[in-house]
Amino acid sequence: MTRLLALLLLAAAPLGAAARDAAPVDRIVAVVNKDIITLTELAERTEQAERELRRRSIAAPERAVLERQVLERLVLDKAQLQLAADTGIRVDELQLDRAVQRVAQNNGMALADFRRALERDGVEFERFRSELRQQILLTRLREREVDDRVQVSEAEVDAYLEEHKASAAHAVEYEVAHILVRVPEQARPEQVEQAGARAAQVRLEAQAGADFARLAASRSDAGDALQGGALGWRMPGRLPELFAEALKGMQPGEVSAVLRSPAGFHVVKLLGRRGAGAAAPVTQTHARHILVKTNEIVSEDDARRRLQGLRERIAAGADFAELARLNSEDGTAARGGDLGWVYAGDTVPEFERAMNALAPGELSQPVRTPFGFHLIEVLERRAADVSSERQRLLARQALRERKADEAYQDWLRQLRDRTYVELRLDER
Repeated sequence: MTRLLALLLLAAAPLGAAARDAAPVDRIVAVVNKDIITLTELAERTEQAERELRRRSIAAPERAVLERQVLERLVLDKAQLQLAADTGIRVDELQLDRAVQRVAQNNGMALADFRRALERDGVEFERFRSELRQQILLTRLREREVDDRVQVSEAEVDAYLEEHKASAAHAVEYEVAHILVRVPEQARPEQVEQAGARAAQVRLEAQAGADFARLAASRSDAGDALQGGALGWRMPGRLPELFAEALKGMQPGEVSAVLRSPAGFHVVKLLGRRGAGAAAPVTQTHARHILVKTNEIVSEDDARRRLQGLRERIAAGADFAELARLNSEDGTAARGGDLGWVYAGDTVPEFERAMNALAPGELSQPVRTPFGFHLIEVLERRAADVSSERQRLLARQALRERKADEAYQDWLRQLRDRTYVELRLDER
């Protein structure tokens, strides 16, 4: 896109000698504190947004409307990245290399194959690395500024469990989408009134049958606007209380009233409802493993060969626990690699998929995860009711996620309000 825009600028330039010799100048469409956003940058991100909307089968809004939405996302990203840099958050090359490697592995590819796949799709590898670095920085910033400050008390856990006890046998999950009309932190009464009127208009259009995802993509101020405002399937405890209460009396396809929160005005649509099966017994797996980590000295091939050799010895009758104590680089080595009874979600996805594919008594091939390579053995499985300790853990996680999401939206609003922003998109 950069090359194409440069060619267009050259083509549109005057034909005089001085103009022919001059390099094309990109236009500034926004100033964010000490940084700028260029027309080229905006055009590239807008095209990315259009591709994402097509992938999700969401009708894209008009180009000018989408550009404004994307520009606001760029402004928020720039403000966060500046704060990360100013406060010392860094991602070094080794950390970035490992993150790229994990992305390739999650796509089932070797790094070289993943790089070729990116290039076939027209994505420069260095640009991909740069964008991944930015995403890591944004995640670390959110963890430090918001997530690490969220506290959940024992009293809150008790109240949550009591609230959900009566409905546990009839637990449901909601598929939800939403639209946020943000209100500045120190908004004047007329600003609040205007935002409320915008939200009311969006609600009327949604009730009249307008495509909710397209409305979100063009009108929502939430970070998930360009995903159609979709929150996916969530149990009530993982939704903002404001949303959960509104959804109780709604049927799939219905749109909520305009809801007010500290962040602004919300319109919620219930896309689907299903039983969550929260009261059903859950499957637990008793497993053990041997971990070999990779580093500058131990390559992936070395780790695989080492574990393959251990696997052959175990198959020939060697004691798994003894080999784990001698060879595993995990904290479970002292107990023979025993992980105890594992619930779904307790381990990383790569480990869980390999473990779930094994029958009791079966030994895996070497399995790659972000921690290194594992040899996994399933000892037994059982169906069990969720223990009281586990219920409290799940309740704490749900409450923490809910509070973190709400706190993050409020933090973003405050950051946006204190950031100097000068928009120049309409300048010609």
